[in-house]
Amino acid sequence: MSDLTFETQAHPARRTDAERAALMTNPGFGKVFTDHMVVARYAAGRGWYDARIQAREAIPLDPAAAVLHYAQEIFEGLKAYRTADGGAALFRPDANARRFRLSAERMAMAPFPEDAFVDAMRKLVEIDRSWIPDTPDGSLYLRPFMIASEAFLGVKPASEYLFVTIASAVGSYFKDPNGTVTVWVSEHFTRAAPGGTGAAKCGGNYAASLAAQAEATSQGCEQVVFLDAAERRYIEELGGMNVFFVFADGTLQTPPLSDSILPGITRDSVITLAREAGLTVKEEPYTIDAWRADVRAGRLTEAFACGTAAVITPIGTVKGREDNFTIGDAVAGPVARRLRGMLVDIQRGTTQDSHGWFQKVF
Repeated sequence: MSDLTFETQAHPARRTDAERAALMTNPGFGKVFTDHMVVARYAAGRGWYDARIQAREAIPLDPAAAVLHYAQEIFEGLKAYRTADGGAALFRPDANARRFRLSAERMAMAPFPEDAFVDAMRKLVEIDRSWIPDTPDGSLYLRPFMIASEAFLGVKPASEYLFVTIASAVGSYFKDPNGTVTVWVSEHFTRAAPGGTGAAKCGGNYAASLAAQAEATSQGCEQVVFLDAAERRYIEELGGMNVFFVFADGTLQTPPLSDSILPGITRDSVITLAREAGLTVKEEPYTIDAWRADVRAGRLTEAFACGTAAVITPIGTVKGREDNFTIGDAVAGPVARRLRGMLVDIQRGTTQDSHGWFQKVF
């Protein structure tokens, strides 16, 4: 257990109720930020210190800070949900804390204590409770991140780090949470390679996806599908989400985890819930050619992406340079709808949770 404790500093000028209500009328995703943030610092030989909850403000950063030159940076994403009794709950924050630690280790950064991570999330939700939307698709999105703050230009792991968490009132990630998305198969760009940082949640992985995402957007698609870096055949994940395939016999399949695929917490939750529902789940490689052939033969009936931001989002159409194909009638299928309902019910505390995933804050 860590001995790191967070001091709460008084906010000099919180937004008024009217200002907050106006901002939350149509928050979108990641544009409306709350009043507070979490900050903690690390120095080699001293450890983590100066942990506090404070007013959200700009971060002073030396232009020689290592993050600006060598990209030592990691982040997480998790949500707090409004519950029926007016309270709030987090969903599996301990899993985010563990992945944050593993990402730090891969990026040669100082790990942040897992218990302090969860404590920080709870305290930020508590102090900014009025920013949690009370709508079916609304939530408070938490963005913990860590950057190398030491000022130096030598190529080595930094000896100073800054941990910060900000929060954003959000609605649905996609315009229609009950619809399907169209995805673009990237042939020229890859997200990550064996031995790289694909399993870590670091900004560089997302920067590497942006050119491919822009290409997808230009083709009228909401998301991009990445293939493996070695053979350009095997499906790995979408730009920011894991992917599942549903077959006519009820089997679910998802690419196996590797050092080029992010171990999604929603992915893990879906696998657990699907097996509890009596479905067979396989973690096996799957090629783009097999996806195309199985859809046309009627063997594959659904596909969906999943992640913290988008929850479970059905895939309706797949586009590529050679040809396109549509899954079923391009509508959300029964398996995706059922699993999404099971997941959301646990997240919002409207059903029994036997896993300890639902963690009440207040």
